[in-house]
Amino acid sequence: MGKGWCLFFLFWPVAAVVSCAAAPFIGWSFPYDNAQAASNLGIRIDSLFYLILAITAAVFIGTQAVLVYALWRSANNRDERALHTHGNHKLELIWSIIPGIILLFLALYQMNLWADFRFKNHYPEAAVKDPLAEVTARQFEWRFRYPAMGKKLQPKPQPDDLYTVNELHVPFGKPVLIQLRSDDVQHSFFLPALRIKQDALPGLQIPVWFEANKPGVYDLVCAELCGWGHYKMKAHVIVEPEEEYQAYLKNLTQQQSYDGLGKIAANENGSESEAAEK
Repeated sequence: MGKGWCLFFLFWPVAAVVSCAAAPFIGWSFPYDNAQAASNLGIRIDSLFYLILAITAAVFIGTQAVLVYALWRSANNRDERALHTHGNHKLELIWSIIPGIILLFLALYQMNLWADFRFKNHYPEAAVKDPLAEVTARQFEWRFRYPAMGKKLQPKPQPDDLYTVNELHVPFGKPVLIQLRSDDVQHSFFLPALRIKQDALPGLQIPVWFEANKPGVYDLVCAELCGWGHYKMKAHVIVEPEEEYQAYLKNLTQQQSYDGLGKIAANENGSESEAAEK
């Protein structure tokens, strides 16, 4: 093999390392303008991701360096014949035990993080006692069911429940829990900015908790290929101060209670409209 091929095999790992190092500065890393995750849980998930990335990057660079060295050496010394061996117990032990130790370390290191996210007995107690809403995924939209103001969410729909489509409002400053379910096929509740993802399975009601660390409007998408309209199954999660959240629920209650004859709820500008009486 000539030196040109050695340089060819050298170029690609170098390009991979350079592009990875430059990614945060050119918008190729995590979404939302390379900002930190919008939840404290998400920040911890990012830290775990970067740890795994550092380990795999070190292994990648090491193996590629050995490969290029071997190719370059053979290109410069055509008189030396290759040594063919059949197995090496010491090497096999080394490349089996070391990865095993790394995987065991990662498994132990991430246990607390995934327990906080996945195990219900680790959920914030206040969120578990008072779920915010029921989220139903269906082809191809997200439906949200809130309890009536002053009441708690019940497993089955109640006559005075509040409903919205593709827009979930969440109070800022406290953890919230939603009950996730699917109305048809398998979907996936994915909040990229908060690093929250959970499959929605038909026949199951799955609790999911999260807490945004700053107010804002965040994308909610389906991360499971669920049919021809999967690409348009998008909603928004609006994290807002408690006062605005309560005002939103009050306005939603008035809108859904409007019978077409009396006064309708005040709109966002504070004005009211009255239906014409027959």
